[in-house]
Amino acid sequence: MQDKEVLKLVGARIRVLRKEKGLSQEALGEKGGFHFTYIGQIERGEKNVSLINVAKIAKALEVNLIQLFSYVSEDPKIEESDEDIIEIITMLKKSSPEKVRLARNVIREITN
Repeated sequence: MQDKEVLKLVGARIRVLRKEKGLSQEALGEKGGFHFTYIGQIERGEKNVSLINVAKIAKALEVNLIQLFSYVSEDPKIEESDEDIIEIITMLKKSSPEKVRLARNVIREITN
């Protein structure tokens, strides 16, 4: 695996966890002591983040380092799909039970 791929995978995982927690890049940056543009650069795989900063991000996300690196896949397509699924789950958690059932029925129709 190339260096750039590793950066993108770690960045994608941070993005997934951030969205799962309902945080904006700005909110995560404030919690971790970073500027929101730095968080964006990390999430896009543009910055080679130090281990110390990774630990600060994990703390800001309220996860341990193992959780931060779990589900890091070597296949970026799988990671993108996981991110979409987590986004759907996050939206559904904020919805009424009726809307959740409606979404379930739509998904059943789409996948059959």
